[in-house]
Amino acid sequence: MANKRDLKKDINYVLGDIIEAVYLWELENPEKDNKSGEAIIDEAITSFDGFMARANERKLENANKHFKTLREDLEAKANDLVKKVNSL
Repeated sequence: MANKRDLKKDINYVLGDIIEAVYLWELENPEKDNKSGEAIIDEAITSFDGFMARANERKLENANKHFKTLREDLEAKANDLVKKVNSL
């Protein structure tokens, strides 16, 4: 199992890259409505907060299972957000 610090970095990088992709799309398409892009950014920030709270949990019965589930949830959420960015 990778350590908690690496997991937090992964959360930050993955969701940060998605937000950056939305900002790039907005710069490349100034004539289009940005509300859908802002919604994706808001969802990414909310997800970030939730994932970080889960990563910082202290009292865990099975830490390996908890962090494995957290990584799987991060991957699923990232894939969902990337699909939304691609549909812009």
